[in-house]
Amino acid sequence: MPFAEFDRSRLRVRPLAEREHDMTIDEVLALDAAVEEVDNEELDKLAERIVAARKAGGTVIWSMGAHVIKRGLSRFVADFIRQGIVTHLAGNGACTIHDYEMSLIGATTESVAKYIQTGQFGLWEETGNINEAAKAACRDGIGLGEAVGRTIVEQDCPHREQSVYAAAYETRIPATVHLGIGYDINHELPNCDGAALGEASYRDFLILAETITGLEGGVFMNFGSAVMGPEVYLKALSMARNVCYQEGRDLRHFTSANFDLFVLGEYSDDSPKDNPMYYYRPWKTILVRTVADGGESFYFRLDHGVSIPNLHRRVMALWS
Repeated sequence: MPFAEFDRSRLRVRPLAEREHDMTIDEVLALDAAVEEVDNEELDKLAERIVAARKAGGTVIWSMGAHVIKRGLSRFVADFIRQGIVTHLAGNGACTIHDYEMSLIGATTESVAKYIQTGQFGLWEETGNINEAAKAACRDGIGLGEAVGRTIVEQDCPHREQSVYAAAYETRIPATVHLGIGYDINHELPNCDGAALGEASYRDFLILAETITGLEGGVFMNFGSAVMGPEVYLKALSMARNVCYQEGRDLRHFTSANFDLFVLGEYSDDSPKDNPMYYYRPWKTILVRTVADGGESFYFRLDHGVSIPNLHRRVMALWS
């Protein structure tokens, strides 16, 4: 039977200029910002693997949640892309929101506690441009990440230099967005087209799966995404291996790394189902199962504000 649907035309959508922001462009770190230095042999080894992969023409995939952007680390990711280190950027829908808002107005992030009280949380006019990018992606046969990057470039957003999606668009590498419908604030807005979002994001999933067919000898890294990153990677890797093995090609000798604050014990073996750690997807997916037949994994329990600048400096020292 047909059920009543929410009528979005009743919503009051306000401009971003009326929103109080919890983060501004001044908090986006410069590449030479003073950060805590860490002595970490495994981080040294990962940097070596990244540079070796790229010098051999291999694949380096950077998967992340939006807190990388919210911690002010966009310039490091964008520089990895512009320097030719990262060959594929993957993120969730929140990454596009914070990247676009920061590029457009030099500010992002609202207080959920404040705005949910009045029913204004997420209902901001300019953020709806991401929905228009999804429609354009469907029209032009491209993915959502590419469409968002193109929007930032074509609008000549004032702060586009720190945008990870603009960097990917301008350097012509894939930037894929992996959505959950209803997860993101732009899904609240009257101009949201769920079919367009689904088509554009599914195209991005297929682009990621194609990239992973070339992961042999490469590196996959996941930064702070406990569900999207490992789950999308798992399905795309299965598809890629299915095809590679039919063609007689290996897809098992690569490096994976997970960056998070979660306290892990020994992760060399799969945890049993009666252990709550079994349900932490990065452990069983990124650190154990997908590298069990020839790869190697690393876990870094570090704040992104420490791990990413330290990794960047190690890689660039080897790359130059």
